[in-house]
Amino acid sequence: MNWEDRIVSTEDIMAGKPCIKGTRLTIDFLLERLASGWSEKQLYESYPNLTPEDLRAIFAYASESLRDHLFLPVPTASK
Repeated sequence: MNWEDRIVSTEDIMAGKPCIKGTRLTIDFLLERLASGWSEKQLYESYPNLTPEDLRAIFAYASESLRDHLFLPVPTASK
């Protein structure tokens, strides 16, 4: 999956946050929805222009970002 075909970042759209191409849906917004328990079905129903390929692009983007060390450190658990 080449996420660059589906994810763009433009200064004048959503302050430059990465978005699904042709939308104002930011990657962090969609990941937040999934993390809070939304299903893929709920996303597709709420955002009909969103496609399964878009979601795969989001996961590919997140994976590459983590692989390239563009992540927040995870605090260690206190004992």
